Amino acid sequence: MSAHEMIPVCSAGHAGADRRPALLERILPDSVAVAEAYDDPPDIPLFSQEALLIRDAVPSRVREFSTARLCARRALARLGWDPVPLVGSLGRPPKWPESTTGSITHCTGYRAAAVARTEDIALLGIDAEPHAPLPEGVLEVIALPAELARVRGALASRPRLRWDRLLFCAKEAVYKAWNPYTEQNLGFEDADIVIDLNAPRFAARLLAPPPAGRGHGIRTLEGTWTVEAGLILTAVALPGPR
Repeated sequence: MSAHEMIPVCSAGHAGADRRPALLERILPDSVAVAEAYDDPPDIPLFSQEALLIRDAVPSRVREFSTARLCARRALARLGWDPVPLVGSLGRPPKWPESTTGSITHCTGYRAAAVARTEDIALLGIDAEPHAPLPEGVLEVIALPAELARVRGALASRPRLRWDRLLFCAKEAVYKAWNPYTEQNLGFEDADIVIDLNAPRFAARLLAPPPAGRGHGIRTLEGTWTVEAGLILTAVALPGPR
């Protein structure tokens, strides 16, 4: 089997095209290519390197992984790329083709990918979560004391929006953007996120020691968010040098 031969991976789902609007396009710059899916088409082909990553995974993990890779290839195709393997080392995001950056997300009922040329976007991170409360005790684990106070205040004054889940989703987008660019891991305690209560924006102040290489001068990242179709979506997209 050649390095670029794709093999089908069985995953039960529906094959029809989804005509719902692309939610991520509403919170990302026009230079970012987006692809989304609300179900899992069957028999999605994967490269052998990708299939190896999920050879021992449970069926639900296989489905979300495969559909997310399908979204990523569709997004890359919009930038002119042929299908390529998207793999990374253990616990790290996938490696994207040269001169591109991207991010993948999946949750129940939703998978998506966003890709851009690095001349347009230097850092890119997306995340999707169900618009539902975090499981009990999770907020206290992921939130800094100041964040916890802000979220509890927002939940008390505007309980229809799940500010706790939005904070988690924003942190995930920040980490997904930061790690591939700097190769620096962030913990939940390494970014203090302030969510704008009056506009779909947030700001993340990075608290980890600055990396030695790329990203050394970046101490704040700006993000956007939306709540639609039962989902919370967040995005971080730092413009590139162009």
